[in-house]
Amino acid sequence: MSDLPSSTYRLQLSPAQDFAAARDLVGYLDGLGVGALYCSPILQAAPGSTHGYDVVDPTRANDQLGGEDGRRALVAALRDAGLGVLVDLVPNHMGVAVPEANPSWWSLLREGASSPYASWYDADLTQPLLIPVLGSPEDVGALTLSDDRAELHYYEHRYPVAPGTADEGTPQEVHERQHYRLVHWRRGNAELTYRRFFDVSDLAAVRVDDPEIFDATHAEVLRWRAIGELDGLRIDHPDGLTAPGAYLRRLRAALGEEAWLLVEKILGADEELPLSWPVDGTTGYEALRENQGLFVDPRGEALVDAVAAQHTGVREGLSTAEHTAKRLVTDEILVAEVRRIAALVPGDDDPEKVRDAVAELLGAYPVYRSYLPEGRDALDRAVDTAATARPELAEILRRIHAAMTAEPDGHLTRRVEQTSGMVTAKGVEDTTFYRWNRFVALNEVGGAPDRFGVSPAEFHARAAARDAATPATMTTLSTHDTKRSEDVRARLAVLSELTAEWGAFLRSAAARHPLPSPSLELLAWQSVLGAWPISAERLSGYLTKASKEAKLVTAHVDAVPEVDEAVAAWPAQVLADAEAVAEIEAFVARLNAPGRSNSLGQKLLQLAGPGVPDVYQGTECFEYSLVDPDNRRPVDFALRRRLLERLDGGWTPAFENTGSDDPDDLAGTKLAVVSAALRLRRFRPELFDGYAPLPASGVSADHAVAFARGGPAGRERLVAVATRLPVGLAAAGGWRDTALPLPGGADDWTDVITGRPVEGSAPALGRVLDRFPVALLVRPA
Repeated sequence: MSDLPSSTYRLQLSPAQDFAAARDLVGYLDGLGVGALYCSPILQAAPGSTHGYDVVDPTRANDQLGGEDGRRALVAALRDAGLGVLVDLVPNHMGVAVPEANPSWWSLLREGASSPYASWYDADLTQPLLIPVLGSPEDVGALTLSDDRAELHYYEHRYPVAPGTADEGTPQEVHERQHYRLVHWRRGNAELTYRRFFDVSDLAAVRVDDPEIFDATHAEVLRWRAIGELDGLRIDHPDGLTAPGAYLRRLRAALGEEAWLLVEKILGADEELPLSWPVDGTTGYEALRENQGLFVDPRGEALVDAVAAQHTGVREGLSTAEHTAKRLVTDEILVAEVRRIAALVPGDDDPEKVRDAVAELLGAYPVYRSYLPEGRDALDRAVDTAATARPELAEILRRIHAAMTAEPDGHLTRRVEQTSGMVTAKGVEDTTFYRWNRFVALNEVGGAPDRFGVSPAEFHARAAARDAATPATMTTLSTHDTKRSEDVRARLAVLSELTAEWGAFLRSAAARHPLPSPSLELLAWQSVLGAWPISAERLSGYLTKASKEAKLVTAHVDAVPEVDEAVAAWPAQVLADAEAVAEIEAFVARLNAPGRSNSLGQKLLQLAGPGVPDVYQGTECFEYSLVDPDNRRPVDFALRRRLLERLDGGWTPAFENTGSDDPDDLAGTKLAVVSAALRLRRFRPELFDGYAPLPASGVSADHAVAFARGGPAGRERLVAVATRLPVGLAAAGGWRDTALPLPGGADDWTDVITGRPVEGSAPALGRVLDRFPVALLVRPA
């Protein structure tokens, strides 16, 4: 594939970081060694959008980012530097919160089924569209008409009036004549007449499965591709599409075989992409789980379990927690979607019983969705699980199964598949991962929190499979969607080695400053340790979101004011307590060095391993952020530029305990690793073919993870090695006699991170890793 970059750098574009700001970063990204800029969505978004996922007009570049002129100037600068362009595309939905900003939605509301855009949206136009915007049912009385009676207004919200319907009558009477109805926002979950993005009523689903709608909504990005200003696309949320496989085949044909095409598909730990999808891979959550898990000590699981159970008073399995959360989603959040599916189920059973069966099926899916006829085993397992749990629903479930397998492209099948992904995302990522908090380093998108770590054998097997089957897939450690940054997770992984200390800290800290929920306390104290130092404002925002997502003691929809106030006030109370702060800082001091070792280890293995590595903005230095919007805070690029210049001037930052008092050491350490690996990937791509595990020898061999690449077996020219479980390594007396036999018995290797030559064909790891806990070794051809 000619358009495959050596690596990518994800940049979150917004009015505060627009095309011009991105253009100013091109020189820095070039110097860092990046292969391509990976942009968040850049089509016209809703007014004031800070993320771009609420596209309102797919026919033009976002004028809030600088419009078409700004986009072309950015691309020109990237091309001049030899960098590629990857763009995040949102095909599943469009933003409808501001109707006047979205021409197609405005037309649909004004003209109904007569609109030229009537087929664009996945909506039932046989009845008025319900727009859940009113603060209460009585607020319909607050509607007003514009002076020319061409619009209905609800405070700042504007809606079109159908021609000939406003000649007379009150605003309320005119409202009753429209193709839509403004209703209380609570009615959306149960009665919405258009498909939405998860439970977000401001994002309406688009029918890109229709070839004409596909052409209309993709013409602009395909134009960019045709004129050489786009190398690839990252497809957002393919599971929301009616027929993802058909969509991707159409898109591949339009883009051409040389384009890089990725899907933001979250795979289960043992799941593969459908073979019929003509894509190059995913956005890399599988690699995140594997790299992260490698630095978790499996021997700590029993005590971590005990600490969590003692603190919460319950010992609940993950599968049970997930099922409970999924049923909450089907029964309270996605009620309209469940009803829509139930109406398609053949038979004359009691409607409530059918809805119960549909909800049970959706809650039993072992993966996000199936893609019949592919993935039938997932449907089979879901039906078996649901029927075993609820035998009284078995007959209806078997009927649903028969109908779906008989018509893989049928309406019932597609609705079930689309909705199962929504139920899983909302029930697992956005609920369970804020509830089941025994060890939140593993509570990550694409993660498997009940699998306590990843063994080196599993890590190597999956890396070798990636190299063989999907070498063009993306790999990642942090994204705009991750629950916490890679460095937070790396620090928290150390708790698996300091389980007794973690238990003692939690007991003391929670007794001093309790929260309304023991589960929230588990999450809060791990978050404090992982993101320290953190301001009260940042922590308050995070815990407010986390407590509402968990839906245990408060929620977004049914807020409990006294709980919300207690949660919001807690961070300031903790930070004002000198004894509490001292206790936190003392424990973080224990976690810091091994946490940084884990950070560098997982980063090097990602950057040097199979796949195309992505660096999320700012994470080339240590970056301790929590979930969005915390991870979209401004990045200090001036600092990163200055540090890169120092590195290029021959500076080697100190990792720890070297007597250095240089304030740049901390940030510079990770930047040194990242820049060395990215530059090598970009300018020596031949070194990144193949994959072979490279075992160490000696008493501490289990603490080293290494692999070789770039040449025939036994004659590879690149070796990456990282330290694993550093607390245990130190407790065992360090590396001692542990050595790393290098491929081919060669002895002319150089560590490109430090610039030092490596002595011998089986160098002592104590010597190789005396400056950094990682090394990237290269030898001449």
